[in-house]
Amino acid sequence: MDSTTPPVSGTPFSYQSPPPVITPPPAVRPPRRWGWIIVSIVLFLLLGLSVLINIGGFFSSLASVGGHQHRDGGPRLEEIVVEEHKGPDKIAIVPIEGIISAHQGDRGGYDMVEIIKAQLQRADDDNDVKAVILRVDSPGGEVLASDEIARHLTKFQKTSGKPVIVSMGSLAASGGYYVSAPCSWIVANELTITGSIGVIMHGYNYRGLMDKIGLKPDVYKSGKFKNMLSGDRAPEEIAPEERAMVQKLIDDTYGKFKDVVATGRKAAHDGNKEAHALAKDWTDYADGRVVSGKDALEIGLVDEIGNFEDAVARTKKIAHIVGSASLIEYRQRMDFADIFGLLGKTEARVVKVDLGIESPKLQAGCMYFIAPTYIH
Repeated sequence: MDSTTPPVSGTPFSYQSPPPVITPPPAVRPPRRWGWIIVSIVLFLLLGLSVLINIGGFFSSLASVGGHQHRDGGPRLEEIVVEEHKGPDKIAIVPIEGIISAHQGDRGGYDMVEIIKAQLQRADDDNDVKAVILRVDSPGGEVLASDEIARHLTKFQKTSGKPVIVSMGSLAASGGYYVSAPCSWIVANELTITGSIGVIMHGYNYRGLMDKIGLKPDVYKSGKFKNMLSGDRAPEEIAPEERAMVQKLIDDTYGKFKDVVATGRKAAHDGNKEAHALAKDWTDYADGRVVSGKDALEIGLVDEIGNFEDAVARTKKIAHIVGSASLIEYRQRMDFADIFGLLGKTEARVVKVDLGIESPKLQAGCMYFIAPTYIH
């Protein structure tokens, strides 16, 4: 010990450790406010969608001014080139596929009749379109929708002077044949199922089931025929005159069907002597039966056995097209405004399962031109 250091009295000398170092706790980051982040993202997306809708509406208005929209305010159609060839001449393809119906379905707010009418109008307005090929693959459908389409086809040929040639697919029966009959020429494959000239009204009588469970109808009506076609009456309660009235409705519509066939096939034969005339006994086959394309040729219901390429060749000949012609379609265009409108609809949605076939939903009390094998 140094002599200058004063002695410590009472305790022995000991080593004292330095004070401990206190480490501050790590800073706690404030929790993320995910609610505000999600709200901001949603608002940003809505803003972007609004801008896109406005842009789409702007270009849609420009397109409608340029003739892409039916002049009566119908569906917006876009010309699509299916097969391009040199030269200005064009042949427009108008498809009729599936059940013929006047219901809107999945066509952007327009039914099949409105779309076909607009397609024919576009073909009429375009001077480069020399003819139309009606591509039919349908078992038929509603009476009124079939008649409206046939009427538009007749008017189109008369006002435009452009022929309509039918190319039948695997099925062109009942209403599918009804819309084909007014056309200038009909091409069918020898295995095409066609014909089925007739009318059907379908319904169910469930009175027997009601009696079994003890359920009885309680009906108030203004006249004795006000509940015609009701399925809750016993068969013996249906008066004979009521059955006669319903049958008359069927017979009158059936007579219209045969008249459309006779008038259309005669006009085709008068306009082109190569077209087949109806056989003298053709009405014997107009009893609802389906026939093959080969048999239809012998009866005079079609004019030629062939495929779509044969229909194109025949169209060029009938329309006096020299050289080649481009094949086009007028397809319905869906823009952002249409999509937004569909999303905004409030009616109940139905989940659809695609089984590869289309099952028609026949309404009781409605008349149909439809092939019997498609009635469920």
